[in-house]
Amino acid sequence: MARNPIRDQVAIVGIGSTGFSRDAGGRSSKALACEASIRAIRDAGFEASDIDGIVGAAEPGGPSPNQMSAALGLPQVTHFASPSPVAVFALVDAINAIFSGACDTLLLYFAYQRLPWNSRSAAGDPFRRHFSMGVTPLPESPDPAAAYAAWASRYIHEYDAPREDFGRVALNSRAGAARNPLAAMQAPLSMDDYLQARMIREPLCMLDMDVPVDGADAFVLTTTERARKLTPNPVVIHAASVGLVGTNDEDQLPSLRRHGQHVVVESLRAKSDLWIQDVDVFFPYDGFTIITLGWIENFGWCKPGGAGRFLEEHWDDKAGCAMIEGRVPINPHGGSLSEGATRGSGHLREAVVQLRGDAGERQVANASSALIGCGGFFFNSQGAILRRL
Repeated sequence: MARNPIRDQVAIVGIGSTGFSRDAGGRSSKALACEASIRAIRDAGFEASDIDGIVGAAEPGGPSPNQMSAALGLPQVTHFASPSPVAVFALVDAINAIFSGACDTLLLYFAYQRLPWNSRSAAGDPFRRHFSMGVTPLPESPDPAAAYAAWASRYIHEYDAPREDFGRVALNSRAGAARNPLAAMQAPLSMDDYLQARMIREPLCMLDMDVPVDGADAFVLTTTERARKLTPNPVVIHAASVGLVGTNDEDQLPSLRRHGQHVVVESLRAKSDLWIQDVDVFFPYDGFTIITLGWIENFGWCKPGGAGRFLEEHWDDKAGCAMIEGRVPINPHGGSLSEGATRGSGHLREAVVQLRGDAGERQVANASSALIGCGGFFFNSQGAILRRL
């Protein structure tokens, strides 16, 4: 096993969320982040004075950690950072800060807002137009829609895969969102709906791409030792990793055979006492449907090119979603495709909710471990394994 002294040493003890929508009624991402953060601190049973670390990942124009510290009235902070928005980057920073002693109890927040670069309607809003990121709205931007469309085409060519393989990912996410009150997209979705959806970049249609939303998630983390005093069964980070390969630009990736997901999978496997046969809930990233197929295959649930057939073989017609071996759901909260484009914070939050037994009608019986594959193929591949002690 690879060296992993941080294994099970940091716990998530509080969660908070605003829920996600296509329009939060003009509220700023800072206001949304504050709401989620206050809920997470209260959920942990803490006061603002208990927080001495803050890590935040927000869209451009969103609140920085120092702004959030001031807004929340944190009296003293000994660690603060602002990693890339994709969730496990920030999670890794947070757990390293606690384990190293840089801080004892940390607030981790994620804030999202529909902006002109990812929403045509947002581009018409003068209050959002300022934060344009310097790129044109999709589908004109070559990054990242064209890249994933190109690799989806390559996947279809190499494996003779039908578009229905991508469609099952979208249908699975929508079925989960229908049972999640936080989700932005809850209307029923059929395969015919998917196949008839507006094409954006062949072969990816509107339903192959995550949904830009307004909203925020927040978490409170501390040492497992302290967490045991708060709850008899804390949710701990068993292992976490990020990964990329040398040639990691969208148009320079040599093939689908070797990219960041493979690095993450190998690292997690080496660091963990658990693997896919032990998993109770599976959270593959679904920013684009092709990414989900990659995580399913690269984690070893099936062979390369077999993810579509794997989903079909494990499909529960009554529930309208996939259940691996009849017991392991995939993104039961609705994922990025239907809950909203949370850059993986929704996957992380749902993992904690499931392991705490608080998922209501979505709850997996006796869930004790969750596997998260976050990010895509290129420079943001990452993953984590959470468990309930």
